[in-house]
Amino acid sequence: MHEPKQERAAKTRDQILRAAAALLEEHGYRGTSMRALAQQAGVTLGAVYFHFPNKEALARAVMNAQPDTIVPYLGSAGLQRLVDITLVWSWRLRTDLLLRAGVQLAVEQRALGVRDDTSFRDWQEIMEGCLEEAVARGELLEGVHPAEVAEFIVGTCTGTQLHSQLMSGRADLTDRVIRMWRFLLPGLAPAAVAAAIDLDPQRGKAESRVG
Repeated sequence: MHEPKQERAAKTRDQILRAAAALLEEHGYRGTSMRALAQQAGVTLGAVYFHFPNKEALARAVMNAQPDTIVPYLGSAGLQRLVDITLVWSWRLRTDLLLRAGVQLAVEQRALGVRDDTSFRDWQEIMEGCLEEAVARGELLEGVHPAEVAEFIVGTCTGTQLHSQLMSGRADLTDRVIRMWRFLLPGLAPAAVAAAIDLDPQRGKAESRVG
């Protein structure tokens, strides 16, 4: 039975994105060409341009693919889901080339002549959704505003991973994320809820295998 055309196109696009991530990590944005990308992905140059009209569009797609490398692997809800996003993120940043390239491009994009905050806004929206769910579950303290907390966490995680990359090549990122939550949880949730949140670093590995 033939694979549906739409499914084939989606697979080819993902193949190109992951090939781009490998090239971007090795050669950087300026050192990556669309022709080299086609060779790396094992597709025609026409296929690359069909999905991405230019290198900037490709860079934006890599940046904005970050949630796709994490969200499908989550199995928790509410406040625990928010924490798990950061734990899986901290783990997969060391193992997933596409996520790593997306984060790197998002941070360095102005130097590359690109200005796109979509990836930051996407993460904020996803995290806000977790916090709204936490409100419905009675997990947050009175007066905690999901949008403000989500914005703060996105900014804090961005700075945390930059510092971790500089100091340890991200080897200590999960530990830093766990310390972040130990500081934040008492200000977000009632004591019993905060105490019940699982901060085991192994959740980053375990959740990434779900699905």
